[in-house]
Amino acid sequence: MIKKLQFYISESLNPYINLAKEKFLFDTVDNESLILYLWQNQNTVVIGKNQNIFSECRTELLSKEGGAVARRLSGGGAVFHDTGNLNFTFICKSENLDISKHMRVIQESCARAGIVTELSGRNDILSDGRKFSGNAFYNSKGTSYHHGTILISADKEKLTRYLTPPKAKLESKGVKSVRSRVINLSEINPSLSCEDMKSHLLTAFQNVYGLKPTEIKAIDESQISALAEHYGSREFLYENSFRFDVVCEGRLSFGSVEIQMQIEKYTVSALRCYTDALDSELPQKLESALVSCQFEPSAIRDALKKALPDTQADELHTLLQEQILS
Repeated sequence: MIKKLQFYISESLNPYINLAKEKFLFDTVDNESLILYLWQNQNTVVIGKNQNIFSECRTELLSKEGGAVARRLSGGGAVFHDTGNLNFTFICKSENLDISKHMRVIQESCARAGIVTELSGRNDILSDGRKFSGNAFYNSKGTSYHHGTILISADKEKLTRYLTPPKAKLESKGVKSVRSRVINLSEINPSLSCEDMKSHLLTAFQNVYGLKPTEIKAIDESQISALAEHYGSREFLYENSFRFDVVCEGRLSFGSVEIQMQIEKYTVSALRCYTDALDSELPQKLESALVSCQFEPSAIRDALKKALPDTQADELHTLLQEQILS
């Protein structure tokens, strides 16, 4: 049960430091607390836990223009962060997680800015029919977080320049580009700033939970430094990037997937799955199911059926059969 609200606002614009602070708060939250963490990155593409950096982001262009790419622990898709975007993270023990209340906090904060919002799809929040907030989730050892973006005055030209979502993902939403399906809240309320939104969020946080939040003023900088070094390491960012013999990709009902397999002696010897599915364990399930499996339709179908829900298994089998098994 939540008996205490806390908040922490990061002053850093470094994505690796901010992700490190998020993990530190995650590791140290107590059983009765809910933490609201607010943070901003400068010129950064943040990809989901299981995504392929090279498929989601123009890495060379981003680096050339002084940007950074970072990988988070949660599932979901790639997002662009600059100082016109405000990130939020709700952190608590898993038994206290209440996503509907978190969404109420976001929506009430927008209402305080005179902006009407609605929930849509896989935990997106829209205004005027366009997305300004995407959300993702992570849990480990009895602790969970729910985090997301709030676009206020982000540079949508850069968002288009750096992100490279699969064409099928855009077509499935009936839109032509990344830029066309997002909206900055400043387009509705031109006077709204990120600082204003921080204030609105803290007020809504108190109103929704009926408790006064207290500020976390000190965190362990030595732990933050070590975690930031890990998040910025090439090993963490690119650990799954190696060549495969066959590749298939597509947009399914539960998210986009790219599956790369190495085949030896007509058996799957290695597999990597990159996905924006909210099920963060999907790549591990696929790898466990298919590595050492014979590379033929019925064997792969049976392995998928044993490891995954019927809908996921059927859609993945169809995708594999259409692109690489036929």
